[in-house]
Formats: sequence, C-alpha cells, structure tokens
Amino acid sequence: MQRAVCFDDVLLIPQFSDIESRSHVDLSVTGFESSFARLTDKHRDLKCPIVGSPMDTVMGPQSAATIAKFGGFGILHRYCSIENSKQMFFETISLMSDELDSSQHLVQNVMVAIGATNDYLERATELYNAGCRAFCVDVAHGHHINVKNALSKLRSKFGKKIHVMTGNVATLDAFNDLADWGSDSIRTGVGGGSMCTTRIRTGHGVPTLQSIIDCSKSDRDVYIVADGGIRNSGDAVKALAAGADMVMLGSILAGHDESPGTIILKDHQRFKKFRGMASREAQLEWRGKVSVSEGESTFVPYKGSLSDTLTDLLEGIRSGLSYSGAKTIRELRAKSKFTGVTSNGVLENGPHGKKY
Repeated sequence: MQRAVCFDDVLLIPQFSDIESRSHVDLSVTGFESSFARLTDKHRDLKCPIVGSPMDTVMGPQSAATIAKFGGFGILHRYCSIENSKQMFFETISLMSDELDSSQHLVQNVMVAIGATNDYLERATELYNAGCRAFCVDVAHGHHINVKNALSKLRSKFGKKIHVMTGNVATLDAFNDLADWGSDSIRTGVGGGSMCTTRIRTGHGVPTLQSIIDCSKSDRDVYIVADGGIRNSGDAVKALAAGADMVMLGSILAGHDESPGTIILKDHQRFKKFRGMASREAQLEWRGKVSVSEGESTFVPYKGSLSDTLTDLLEGIRSGLSYSGAKTIRELRAKSKFTGVTSNGVLENGPHGKKY
C-alpha cells in the first residue's frame, strides 16, 4: 500500500536566491498559448496561475472578471439554465472590457462549465455561438465513461476550436486516459475541497498533493490544474513545485464583494454563503432533487475586495518562488526540493508564540 502525502506533510527547502525583488518573479503559465490562447487572434501566456472554481457562491461575472484582470481566469458555473449561462458569459466579457486594456483576447480569460450528460452539448453549442471558446466538463469523478463520451462528441463537433478542461482525477492512469480522450487541461485532486465530503461518504480519494506528484509523471502534453485543499499561498507554491501548472481555488475566493450572493448579518458580523455544488442545498436549488450528497453548505466571514485577496495571494506565491531561487514556475518545478515534516513540525509551521 502506497503512503500518500498531503500539503502539511512537506515543506520546500530554502535555497540560494539571487532574486533581488519579488517583482522580478514571473508567474506566467508559459506555453498555455498552445491550447487556450491559440483561440485568439494573438498568442500570449496567462499572467498568473489562478483558476476560479465553478461554484455558484464563488464564480460569477464580477469575480471572474476580477481574476481576469490579474491574468488568470474563472470558470462560470453550470447550475442554471442555458440562457442564464449565456447571460453570465456576456456580462463577464462586458466587465472585462471595462477592466482590460484591450478586448481582443477576452475569450482567453473566461471559461464556462458544462456537464457530461443531458444538455451539455446543446449548452456548449449555444455558448460557442455566443463567443465562448473554453469549456470545463464539470463532474466529480472524471475517470468515467460519460466524460469519455462527452469529450468524443465535443471534439467531433468543435474539433480543436475549443479548449476543454476535464476532471477530476486522482491517479496517473486516469490523467493519461483523459488526455488521450482529448482533454487540454485536467483538474487533479479528488475529495480535497473544503466543502467536499466525498472521502467521508465514499471512502475514496487521494491527497491532492500526491495526485499532483503522480500525474506530473505523465508524458502527455496536457496542463495539470491542482484542485482541492489549497488553503493559502504556501499550499499553492507546493502544488506548483510538485508539477501543477495552475491552482484552482474555491474557499479562498468566497466571501468577497465580487463573489455571488448577498452579505448576511449574524451577531453583528458580516458573512456570505459558501457551499459545495454536491451539497444537499445546492442540488435541491438547481435540480429540485438530491441524488447523493457529497458536499456541505456554510457561511464564511465577509472578506471585502477580491482584488486585495488576489494581490496578497500572488505576492505570497512570488515570495515562495524566491525562497527556492526560482524566477518562473517552470524553474521552481526544476529546482524545488521537498522535505518531510513530523506532526510537531506541522504545529511549528504556524504562529505559536505567546499572545499578550
């Protein structure tokens, strides 16, 4: 039986650095033009490796447009009608036009989620006709016949005119299969999300960091999107060092002004709703029934501006690269060295001095 490692099980070993300022660290996702930005008139890299999770309390037009301003992209959720999905896409593009210098490459920085059954092909077609060129086949268990069939039909209809992200997967075999079926990028991690109860309900899953380490061994030319369990910039740095090209975030991005939902006052404090899309509440709201609940719903403290959180997050990631003496994500992956941490080491990681 293989022993798997979690984010808290390891630290990156500091190395010699000649980086005089964190501003010299480049967080671009290099080479992404070969699949995502090739859809635009002029190729360019993504400026940062942040991807917003397709959750209805995380990604809406305002939050997706904000992430795009920083050079990453958000995935608009699929838990609505096709018409509403198109409206969210149009609104996002409109907000991005106000935020960015040029509207020429807007399609690069927005993705829309679809399913793998029912109306997914009709939804993709309507969105494609509306201008969307990037889709996320959003299912919990990506190593599945439905995903294989969906990819086959999407490629048959659109060929390589679209970027298709799939997942989620936990193993190298699954990653390679989804790559061979036609994926451009793959969400890697099963059961690690803060609102996910899959591991408890089903007994299945692999720690996200271990999945990244395993899937990074693939010889397929497909992007790894670390998804699940990333709580802070340090976890993001570890994921990128282990082989991820991008990190998908949910809870970190929830609770902001730009996040969908209204502010709720409880005991003189402000909160916003945050829920997993497999939660009972989400299933009842969007399809009127519950199959198997593998998620939870809660409230998170109101956090203010998403731009402030993203600025802080990216500064932390840049700082992380500088500790390994790496100026780029690719260099971090080549230079990074992990060391194991004991349970006492985990306690030592955080602030532990006396408070007065």
